[in-house]
Amino acid sequence: MNISIISQDGYNYKFNSSACETCGGACCTGASGYIWAKYTEIEKMAIFLNLTIEEFATMYLKRVKHRYSLVEKRLDDDNFACIFFNNELKQCSIYSVRPRQCRTFPFWETFKNNREEVKNECPGIIV
Repeated sequence: MNISIISQDGYNYKFNSSACETCGGACCTGASGYIWAKYTEIEKMAIFLNLTIEEFATMYLKRVKHRYSLVEKRLDDDNFACIFFNNELKQCSIYSVRPRQCRTFPFWETFKNNREEVKNECPGIIV
């Protein structure tokens, strides 16, 4: 196992990225929400999946006002997952082209001053 401790200025916690290997996708599953994607990210995902942008948008995006979010799949009553979360492997099937929102987790502004909340969300948090 390759241990990689990541920190970011302004955050009072660190992240052990090797925890992703055994986590089971805690950041990809849970309550319903939005997985925002910008046009350039949509282009990369479509190319990765060998789809046109229109095909990708029809199958994997929902419009929320002026933005786009990846659709989710229902796992059970109160548990959802990103459409690209592989339930069997417990990992992202488009990891190399995942949106910025996914790439920057757990260093989100919403967690900046709430170490306990992010610790509950992510087993890789080191305080």
